[in-house]
Amino acid sequence: MSIFGIIPARYGSTRFPGKPLALIAGKTMIQRVYERASKAGTLSQVIVATDDARIFKHVTDFGGQVVMTSPDHTNGTERCAEVLTLLEEVPDFVINIQGDEPLIAPAQIDTLGQLLNNQQPRIATLIQPLQDLKEVNNPNVVKAVTDESGKALYFSRYGIPYHREVGSPTPRYFKHIGIYGFAVNALREVVTWSESSLEHAERLEQLRWLEHGEAVVTAISEHPCYAVDVPDDITLIERLLASYGEA
Repeated sequence: MSIFGIIPARYGSTRFPGKPLALIAGKTMIQRVYERASKAGTLSQVIVATDDARIFKHVTDFGGQVVMTSPDHTNGTERCAEVLTLLEEVPDFVINIQGDEPLIAPAQIDTLGQLLNNQQPRIATLIQPLQDLKEVNNPNVVKAVTDESGKALYFSRYGIPYHREVGSPTPRYFKHIGIYGFAVNALREVVTWSESSLEHAERLEQLRWLEHGEAVVTAISEHPCYAVDVPDDITLIERLLASYGEA
């Protein structure tokens, strides 16, 4: 089974224009993500998918593989699907890797890659135990509830499951990690679907797939995630890199 890692990278961002080219301890964010993804043993190739000539040139300059895609996509999933139309060799699976997580662990990608290889689901993603219960009611932290086999029942910005009986054991909470694995046919199909009602309400793309009856299989990852949403977030990333001896 072949798995390609695709990193969508657009230049335009309301809160942080030019984010992929932002310098983090002397190296751009997109290069850091690319280099970490390239260390994942389950990936046959890593490709940046961009809509901007500056990002395209930069990735080419540091020796990365990059393709130019349409500026009209509304999300990274659509951009990944377009990449399939531009490749001579089409993989069995695609992992959509977030381009704003410069500390992503190769082992985290491999957790998802191993799930794809072993179970061959149509769609898969990662979840992580919530350690800080303050995040349960934080709408910026997406929670996930699964069945006994690990298939997602629902994703929400709300604190699910609801802890009704105060004093009873606290339920185990999981947050969703925004990295997705797709069988190629599933990826081609999901981008043809219109926005669903639950997706619109919560602004969570994965709810569209659940509403269409897709099984979204999850695996648990213990690796911490640090996304860069605004320029101030870079300070934390640089501090963490220094603590890892990578600055």
